[in-house]
Amino acid sequence: MNSRMMVKAVLMLSVLLQPPLTWAVERAEVEETARLLARLLESGRAVIERNQTLIDDPHKGDKGLTPELFEAELVREFRAKSGIDLTALPTAPVSIVIPPLAKELLPVLVQASRDVVRDAQVVINQRGIGYKNFIPATWGSQASARFSKSSHVRLKQTALDARNPKNEPDEYEASVLKWLAARPRAEAYVSELTEEGKTLRVVMPIYYAKDCLACHGEPKGMLDISGYPKEGHKEGDLAGAITVTAPLSNR
Repeated sequence: MNSRMMVKAVLMLSVLLQPPLTWAVERAEVEETARLLARLLESGRAVIERNQTLIDDPHKGDKGLTPELFEAELVREFRAKSGIDLTALPTAPVSIVIPPLAKELLPVLVQASRDVVRDAQVVINQRGIGYKNFIPATWGSQASARFSKSSHVRLKQTALDARNPKNEPDEYEASVLKWLAARPRAEAYVSELTEEGKTLRVVMPIYYAKDCLACHGEPKGMLDISGYPKEGHKEGDLAGAITVTAPLSNR
């Protein structure tokens, strides 16, 4: 083989080994969609946390935390975190880049989130009982499960010291959580290709807010309102992560 033919063969092999441009674009879109889905789930958790005292008020019947009110607060919280108005996705300004997949899936998660609050109305409005086990983690698990059944994307909450066995991390998630826990709080996230490049998994960290410390803060070991021992965390500590697993159709 002469030198010209050899160069041509090498160039052809290089092209074949490079992932197609459509795949690269799709991965970027799926990764951004995963990030936004995790941010939306985190926003819903924040809304429940903010209303926790109201939910657990044993003296009040109708709390007024309707699905409509919850959705309005969810939209406001998500807009504050992302700059995206969920009520205007089709007409979002060009300055805000929202992947088509996100425009499709964000409303699905909003509906799943709202449905969880709708189905919990009897629990939320029950008089005479304080702690009702309708907390951010419970709401998040139920919303994730509903969304995962309604789409081709899987949502999961996880933590190193998960109270719910269903939220136990797998080996990869545990390694990511340990890596994140050893670093200052940041907006970073971790993504990886699985199933020989057919699936993208994104792990987004979530951190303890001040309101979370009533159950997860000091003094460590004291039982919280739910009967679990407090972990002794401080505001800003790593609380866990939201894992988003989505297929890549172009591989």
